[in-house]
Amino acid sequence: MTERRQVCLDVAQAEGRLTSVVGAVFDRYGVVWAGASGDCPGVHGQYRIGSITKTFTAVLVMQARDAGLLSLDDQVGRHLGDVGYAEVPLRQLLSHTSGMQSEPAGPWWERSRGGDFARLVVANDGSGRVARSGEYYHYSNLGYAMLGEVLARVTGRPWRSLVSQVLLGPLGMSRTSYLPRPNAQAGWSVDHFTGVRTLEPLTDTGAMAPAGQLWSTVEDLVLWGQFLAGARPDLLDPSTLHEMSTPVMDDYGLGLRLTANAGGILVGHNGSMPGFLGSLFVDPGSGIGAAVLANATTGINTERLAIDLIDGDFTDDVPAPWRPTVTVPPEVEGLPGLWFWGNTAVELRWHNEGLDLRALATPEREPWRFALREGRLVGVAGYHRGETLHVHRRDDGTIGYLECATFVYTRTPYDPDAPIPGGHPRR
Repeated sequence: MTERRQVCLDVAQAEGRLTSVVGAVFDRYGVVWAGASGDCPGVHGQYRIGSITKTFTAVLVMQARDAGLLSLDDQVGRHLGDVGYAEVPLRQLLSHTSGMQSEPAGPWWERSRGGDFARLVVANDGSGRVARSGEYYHYSNLGYAMLGEVLARVTGRPWRSLVSQVLLGPLGMSRTSYLPRPNAQAGWSVDHFTGVRTLEPLTDTGAMAPAGQLWSTVEDLVLWGQFLAGARPDLLDPSTLHEMSTPVMDDYGLGLRLTANAGGILVGHNGSMPGFLGSLFVDPGSGIGAAVLANATTGINTERLAIDLIDGDFTDDVPAPWRPTVTVPPEVEGLPGLWFWGNTAVELRWHNEGLDLRALATPEREPWRFALREGRLVGVAGYHRGETLHVHRRDDGTIGYLECATFVYTRTPYDPDAPIPGGHPRR
């Protein structure tokens, strides 16, 4: 029987349409289990870790606080001068309770080359505030860019150097870096309907780097998870680590996301950047945790996957591995997309050399599947098994509607130009 944790990764790869996914379970002594699914090199493969980067920034802030370089109650303006959100305490930036906007104004920083901090603050003058200071939790990438600049001002070293010299070097995280190393994994997005992949840009996010720039491996994230569980009191006082793990509001502490599993509370973070997903969570008490990395823009809940690798439910019913689409057959061109049966929305998705029909109102239901047989789309699973999906075209060659065993599928609800079941015109 396949190792249950490997089944978990295989299901994620197939259902999430992931080019690759890697995962590891660890304890205080090292890796307990590691696996991979899809087209990947295993635990040594480097992926972008997105907002897991924030945990490194938060630890640097807490180290600076412990060294007397700053106070968490300091307002941003004390260190950065007359900038937008100057009145916000650093504590609220760490916990996402400042009420500031979630993303910086200007070009979308995740898919465009980032600028320097001077340009960032000019474009973000505080007018994007969404709530009063401390009113509620509102995730803010912009806030962590400001924390990175505060660190640079109080230490005299750029955030990039601090991460490398203060954390990565002492922890032996030699495969974690600011920019991707040679042979790092490519970032992919997948067309929802056709399964065709598109490369995502691999950008240097500039002043936004403290919010999501780093690249790492599952092997290195195990070391970081052990650190978050208290393995290196020489680098961060245990009481400070406990302070970071204490909820401030909802399920977030000071730079750490908090989530529950069967054994208690796990601390860590999930992350995403275009082309990549990841998560790292660990139980501070037992030191047991899991790390997950994938190169896909969307597709899985990495936090849930990490928890499942630790102690969740598994199944031996594994779907066929997902394979990226290279080309859509001519008989299928124009079919993938949104359709309606009356008012009921369905989608047609080209998947692993077959056409899946899924009802959007009941996504948990198994799709009705069609396969190409001698130029015809024939049902091979579900209600339409054995039936032919007929494509009716207009005089100009465009697709008017689809019909299978009197089921009529149209691009808009109750399309008046399509026949009612039985072939009678609607008007």
